[in-house]
Amino acid sequence: MAPSDEDQRPPSPGDRRDDELRALLTSLNREFEIHVPHNRALGVRLTAFGDNDARGELPWAEHLVGNPETGVLHGGVITTLLDAVSGAAVFQALPEPMPIATLDLRIDYLRPAATRQVVRAHATCYKVTRNVAFTRAFAYHDDEADPIAASSGTFMLGTRTVARGGGQ
Repeated sequence: MAPSDEDQRPPSPGDRRDDELRALLTSLNREFEIHVPHNRALGVRLTAFGDNDARGELPWAEHLVGNPETGVLHGGVITTLLDAVSGAAVFQALPEPMPIATLDLRIDYLRPAATRQVVRAHATCYKVTRNVAFTRAFAYHDDEADPIAASSGTFMLGTRTVARGGGQ
């Protein structure tokens, strides 16, 4: 049987786009690790992104456990995951790259994370003003509709480091 025209077609633009997205995600994760070493230390990784949202994950690890008797992850590492993914969503919503800083992050813990399971997060930046961006995020295992924690955050835009001793 002769191969069909479909079998002989070159890769579609969608195929190339998937490769480009994987390469971009790899690059973003490198930047994520370089600029926020805490994310690297915990194992936080970005897994997807869109125009105003981002997804990430935190693998379960023994050194991240808050209660050795139950094996449940410490709430602080879930907060870090939500903060990191929310910040990534802000970057996706900005018209151009600029420094940001977390102003406020409110976390509602809804239930403990399950032992030995990856925690995932999905964040959306729903509003960007001149100086502040606003986010919502959820941490979950497999079902976003069954969250472990929910957050709302505000991020300052265009932060600058000012030199001490009279710098401008």
